[in-house]
Amino acid sequence: MKNKSSFKTLLEILIVSTRLGLTSFGGPVAHLGYFHEEYVKRKKWLDEKSYADLVALAQFLPGPASSQVGIGIGALRGGVAGGIVSFLGFTLPSVIALIIFALFVETFDVADAGWIQGLKIVAVAVVAHAILGMAKNLAPDLKRKAIVLFALTLTLFWQAPFTHAGVILIAAVIGFLLYRNEADTQEAGMEFPVSKRFGVICLTLFFGLLALLPLLRELTGSNWVAMFDSFYRAGALVFGGGHVVLPLLEQEFVPTGWLTEEAFLAGYGATQAVPGPLFTFAAYLGAVMEGWQGGLFATASIFLPAMLLILGALPFWNALRMNRKVKGAIMGINAAVLGILISAFYTPIWTSSIIEVHDFALAAVLFSLLVYWKLPPWMIVVIGAVGGWLLSYI
Repeated sequence: MKNKSSFKTLLEILIVSTRLGLTSFGGPVAHLGYFHEEYVKRKKWLDEKSYADLVALAQFLPGPASSQVGIGIGALRGGVAGGIVSFLGFTLPSVIALIIFALFVETFDVADAGWIQGLKIVAVAVVAHAILGMAKNLAPDLKRKAIVLFALTLTLFWQAPFTHAGVILIAAVIGFLLYRNEADTQEAGMEFPVSKRFGVICLTLFFGLLALLPLLRELTGSNWVAMFDSFYRAGALVFGGGHVVLPLLEQEFVPTGWLTEEAFLAGYGATQAVPGPLFTFAAYLGAVMEGWQGGLFATASIFLPAMLLILGALPFWNALRMNRKVKGAIMGINAAVLGILISAFYTPIWTSSIIEVHDFALAAVLFSLLVYWKLPPWMIVVIGAVGGWLLSYI
């Protein structure tokens, strides 16, 4: 009976995450909005505070933040298997699409399609809704509103790879100083069903591979080991999400002759047009270099560090967030995360999506349908794509 229940849980995680993987357009910040709507508002798999804590941890760790949040939610729901299933559901739709694109790259031209502009506008509506929902819980007082403004302005003015991690560290210190004598009245609703021992194994494996892969690359001279090393290192050392990893991947593979600049740019354009995490660009690159097997191998290589980090860190994070001395710091971190989300809402989401007056009109319609008419996100995606296509004829 227990196995049956466990199978049902994993199947539910797979169905929900796959639906998100098919409809979550707009990049990592938009994905956090979709996750908030689905996992917190609709499914109620975790509460607002637990979601905010998970987002804060993912922002602090290197790698794809939205994917790590998805893995963490799956693990909270169904253990390690749940985390893996959640990752597969959210990631495979775009992986499959980009591998197919790589195999037939010359037949596709989607860069200027109107429906892509519509999907960008969908991201505006979804992220705006998520920010409003999270603001009520993460910044209820003036002190935390001030931290939000601090994080918002600093990340807008200082856009560097380590900015987010630096802002979160500063906010943690401020939160600790401001709230060290105050109790957080919200109950923590997160119980992570993985042991600290397993967490230590994951973190050891993460650092071990980071150190050993370059040596194995030199010793073996194998193309596959070289691919593993390049993609693993990209996934392990990049802060700030998919947009930051793209130039790093170009430096790894274009100058060395693995693929041409033209092929790289074609895949970059296609990656913007598919749902799911931007790190799935690795699937396209791997498929161009080594066929569909290379696409799957590259995907596993670039996401492995994210998986090891989030599964390794969560057991210790859960213990820390329950410590009364640490709660003030986490309150500051959560306010900073909200500021970071608002900053990312402006750029790149708003600045790349709301170009004309009719773009803003479509965003207002989609926001109203989502917030007031309570339409599910997948319907907003469909309406946004059709709306963008129609607006392209105006």
